[in-house]
Order: sequence, then structure tokens, then C-alpha cells
Amino acid sequence: MAGGKLTPRQKMINLMYLVFIAMLALNMSKEVLTAFGLMNEKFEGVNKFSEEYNKSLLATLEQKAEDEPARFKAPLDKAIEVQKISKDLYSYLGSIKNDVTKEFEKDEKTGKLPYEAMDKGSYIDESWFEGDRYSAKGNEIIAKIEKYKKDVIAVFGNDVKYQKITENINAKFNLADVKDKEGVSKKYLSYHFEGFPAVASMAKITSMQNDVEQTEQDIYNALIGNTIAQAASLKNFQAMVILDKNVFFEGETVKGRVVLGKYDANTVPTSFSGPGKIENGQAVISMTAGGVGEKTINGTFSFMEDGKPIPLKFEGKYVVVPRPNSANISADKMNVVYRGLPNPMTISFAGIPENNVTASAPGLSSVGKGKYNLNPGSGTEVIITATGKMADGKSASDKKVFRIKNIPAPVGAIGGVVGIQKGAKSRLEVSKISAVLQDFLYDLNFEVTRFSFKVPGQAAIIVSGSSVNAQCKAALARASKGDQISIFDIKTKIVGTTAAIVPKDAAPVIYEIQ
Repeated sequence: MAGGKLTPRQKMINLMYLVFIAMLALNMSKEVLTAFGLMNEKFEGVNKFSEEYNKSLLATLEQKAEDEPARFKAPLDKAIEVQKISKDLYSYLGSIKNDVTKEFEKDEKTGKLPYEAMDKGSYIDESWFEGDRYSAKGNEIIAKIEKYKKDVIAVFGNDVKYQKITENINAKFNLADVKDKEGVSKKYLSYHFEGFPAVASMAKITSMQNDVEQTEQDIYNALIGNTIAQAASLKNFQAMVILDKNVFFEGETVKGRVVLGKYDANTVPTSFSGPGKIENGQAVISMTAGGVGEKTINGTFSFMEDGKPIPLKFEGKYVVVPRPNSANISADKMNVVYRGLPNPMTISFAGIPENNVTASAPGLSSVGKGKYNLNPGSGTEVIITATGKMADGKSASDKKVFRIKNIPAPVGAIGGVVGIQKGAKSRLEVSKISAVLQDFLYDLNFEVTRFSFKVPGQAAIIVSGSSVNAQCKAALARASKGDQISIFDIKTKIVGTTAAIVPKDAAPVIYEIQ
């Protein structure tokens, strides 16, 4: 039943028991039976001492609770609860020990049982087992021990301070099946009690009572504040390098800390908030990096200690930089912006958040994160200067020169079609004169405000607007088949922009009468 770290006294007791169990393989002599009885007396003596010692520990805790109720009242309540649970199992084990020995009469003078006559274990074999299964009594014994374990562990809940005690209880009172020397799996009670002499079973039950007393003692010590849990050995720690961030620029000062820390698969928080999940006592982070710039990871672990939630906050930083899956290629002669238009631009520094990047140039204005519009004025060139502020307070700066060009002239169109067209007079009469800008980066809409209409052999007619007027239709009526009508001197204005842009005249368009 022993488990965890044991005292030398406990190790000696267990060793004695193992030695005597091994001797069962030999012819069971009277001396061996007597030795089991003497070992039982040793256990009973230790148990009596442990009972008195536990009473003194509880009295100490009661005194501390009286002196410092805020600190020790809750531990005392736990101790009283543990005392009751332990007493119930201890008494129950005593009752089944009495059942095992009730058929043997004690010596009237010494009060001892006749150890040499206790070489049979018929009571246990007949009462605890039914074939290869437990009887109702056997199941009752298992249920009592399991309830004891459950009730004691429930006293401490998720409190990490008492986790080692929970581990020791589960180890000492492990009721799992056991494999014998031949590899055959046997039920716990069958392996330890079936077929054994009554005197050996008696000693074993007394040993179980000792485990109850020892567990109670360990709990009292822990509640008082003595160290019985696993020591904080440096072997359990790791040296961890924690940098202020995970990406640094060339020449930047690298700052961070080296700390001692550890994680334990048994130390499970009651709650966790953050970008990850708990695995083996640590939070495993899994998330999408997000946009370029410095990011923060933060959250909270919560543990139960002394019945109260203890929150442990954490925070770390990392820097997101663009993936190196594209090259920065630019045509130096093609760095062009157009006068009178809001030329859109994206300006950024790799590894620097957008809010730490500024840009300046005549006519440059910000329209969002890293997004700008450039409306160049006079001149043939404009210089854009970008400055990024790094996390260490230093700045990086860069410049780019752009050529300024005017918007090219549009091309005249009849019914939306450019170039020389052919058709009937009636089609030209109802067609609208328009202007389009072919193969241009910007979608600009032009509205024709005036044009000249010339029929061969007749004077040119100046028309306001974009449609053929009555004067034009009269001239068109006198035109012959094959005549080419010229529409030229086309004046336009750009629709949809507030900029004061005066476009160049649109290229002429020809219409041949069919």
C-alpha cells in the first residue's frame, strides 16, 4: 500500500512485510506464523503512536486557528473533515480485522492471539470471494476504500498546493489488478489476501490502518505548513530566455531576460484565457500571425489556492514581417504620377507597424492605414519621404522620386466607337459625340461640351453640347454618298472629380456617308 516518498520507518515496516510474504513460499512453520503476529504487534504499536501524534498535530492546528483565524480557520476545517473520513475507514478496517480473528481465542494472561494456530484463512476465502469474483463483502471492502480516497481528495479540490498529497493517496490505496510472478492478472484482494494465513491477513489489514494514519499525518503537516510535498528542487526547473520581442532590426539593441521556470503536467489551471490550450501543464500557442508590425500576446492562468482563485497574468511581444515570397522590382523610368488626379499609394516599412510610419510630399494625404493619395501640383517631379519609428525609438527613412505628367488627350468617338466609321446619315443624326481615354491606368469619364461639325463643301458648324443640332442636320442633308464628315475641335470636361483639370482637345473622328 505504500507509495510516494516514504520515511525510513515506513520503509522498514514495508520491507519487513515483504520479507514475511516471501517466506510463505517456504513450509509455513510455527516460527513464521509467530513472526507475522509479532509484526502485527509492531504495526499496532506504530498505529497507536501515530494516533497520538495526529491528535497533537490537530491540537496545534486548532491553536493556530485560534491565534490566526484568517489564515488557519479554513485549514482547520479541512483537517477536521479529514479526521472524520480517516476515522471511518480506520474503524471499518478494525471491524474486518476482528471478523478475521474472531474464531481464535486470546490468551487470558497475555491477551495475545494464538499466532501459531492461525495458519488458515478460511474466513476470508469463504467470505470475500465467490469463485474468481468478489462476494458482496469483497465489493463492500473495495467500495469503502474507494470512498475514502474520493472523500479525502474532494476536501482539497483543485488546490495545487496539495497535489502531491492527492498523488500519494492514489498510490497508497491503489486497488488496481496485480500481476503475479507468472504474469497472471489478479484482483487486488485476491492477490493480497486469498489463500493467506489469517495471521498474515491480520498484519496486512493493520498495515492498511497504518497507511490511513500516515496519510492523515501528512495532511495535517501540509495544512500546518510543514513541507511534505515534493521539494522545489532545481532539477525541476529550466532556464528560459525571454526576449522583449522575437524580431530585431540590424544594429538594434537586443533586450530580454533569463529566468528560472518549470511546468508540471499535474498542475492544471482552473481556467485559462489566451491564444492556445493547456497541454501537460503549459499553454501551447496556436494562432494566425496577422498583419505586419509588432503584436502582443497576453492572457491569464487561474489556479485555486487556499480556496481562492489566484490569477497569473502573462504578456509577450512578437513582430510580424512580410513573407519573403515576392521580390521588390520597380521600373525606374515608370515611376509616374498624373497631375490633377488623386494617385493612390501604399507606403510601409517592413517590420514596423503602420501607425509608426509617416510619409510626406507636396499634395500627399493619408486615407487609411498605410494608404495615401498624391495630388501633384506644378513641376515635373515630386519626392515622397517615408519615415518609420522602430520599437527602440530609432527611426529609418527613405525617399522615392516620381515624375509628374499631365493627363493625355482623349479620342473622339461617335456612339462610343472611335476611329473612321461608315454609315447612313440617319445614324449620325441620332448618335452622341463622346470622348474616351484608351489604355489609361485610371477610369476617367469625359463629357463633351463643344465640337465642330464639317461637311465637305460647307462651312464648319460649332455645336455646344454633345449631340448633332438642327443646323448640322441641315448641312448633312446636302451631303452626298462617300462624303466624309469631320468632327473635330472636341472640347471636354472630366466628370466625377473636383480637381480643376482642363483636358486637351480630343482627337477628331471621321464619319463616311454610305
